[in-house]
Amino acid sequence: MTSIAASPEALATPLKFAYWVPNVSGGLVVSTIEQRTGWDFDYNKKLARIAENSGFEYALTQARYAASYGADQQHEATSFSLALLGATERLKVIAAVHPGMWHPGVLAKFMITADHLSNGRAAVNIVSGWLKDEFTNFGLDWLEHDERYVRTEEFIKILRGLWTEKDFSQAGKYYDINKFTLQPGPIAVPGRPHPEIFFGGNSTAAQATAGRVADWYFSNGRTLEGYADNVNGVLAAAATVGRTPRFGLNGFVIARDSEKEAKDTLREIVEKAHRPAVEGFAASVKEAGASTKDGKGMWADASYEDMVQYNDGFKTGLIGTPEQIAERVVEYKKAGVNLLLTCYLHFQEEVAAFGKDVMPIVRELEADLARKHGTELDTTSLPASSFETASA
Repeated sequence: MTSIAASPEALATPLKFAYWVPNVSGGLVVSTIEQRTGWDFDYNKKLARIAENSGFEYALTQARYAASYGADQQHEATSFSLALLGATERLKVIAAVHPGMWHPGVLAKFMITADHLSNGRAAVNIVSGWLKDEFTNFGLDWLEHDERYVRTEEFIKILRGLWTEKDFSQAGKYYDINKFTLQPGPIAVPGRPHPEIFFGGNSTAAQATAGRVADWYFSNGRTLEGYADNVNGVLAAAATVGRTPRFGLNGFVIARDSEKEAKDTLREIVEKAHRPAVEGFAASVKEAGASTKDGKGMWADASYEDMVQYNDGFKTGLIGTPEQIAERVVEYKKAGVNLLLTCYLHFQEEVAAFGKDVMPIVRELEADLARKHGTELDTTSLPASSFETASA
């Protein structure tokens, strides 16, 4: 069986931290609890600057078209990401994009321009799509589940080809590219052949596609016990083509002075859940999962409580004191996680608090872990803030 335990090289590499961009109304939980989080650009511009000054390396902008997850307002992901790149200096911003709504050649050109405008900080998250109404109400083809991943794989191969080759050609079932060259190419960034390609999905087809073509695989929130099952299919597919993808995990963070206070906050979130919105979302995603050939898919094992955070973020268990959260984060690193994608009730203040109170403890624990395995944590790329504790 393929192992996902972190290698010595991975143990020497600091975990990367990202946050969900709240470019949609209603925050990141489907609940009437107070969420001091805005979806407008001014709020998000300030949040992005807080994040990059707090040690976060990435932000992920959500793709929404039709009102969903209880949100009735949503900004488009690629344009919003470009604006955030312009408002920051170091933060890498990942724009979520649906194949079937974009042509891969048009996206490749857009991303090259974004890469130049941001000096090599643009990235993309390819989302095959599960919300049927977004496609059919636009008059677009809605493909059967596994077929959406056939299209996605072609889409990603074309992105990579157009970013790295001249006179690129690819004949496929959904796209035909004939000797096309994009000039200029992406910014030359050491260690990065092209803008990073993120990808997510829990189904068997999604895992296989991610392993074959993605740079990063995003997982919904998972318990430590469930994490291996979620990524072994990715590793197995990657091994067949000699690739080594990296792994990101979603987690909802509730850091409080005591474990009781954190758990009480979680209880209040669930008690104040917007039940019709949660149940409507659950019905949609359960149908999507049931449409797979083997019945596996996103949210297949999610409970009502899990779906109040619509990417299973509660499952990851980042709920407690800063020390408890840091210890759990490092347990996920030991299990093979390279990046933690976080979300919060009150984004600006809690992102800052995570950088001040949690991240320095994570770095100390990472350094100890690396030394125990005969190596040293490579801190050369980390900002000084990563090690500044709240008491410093």
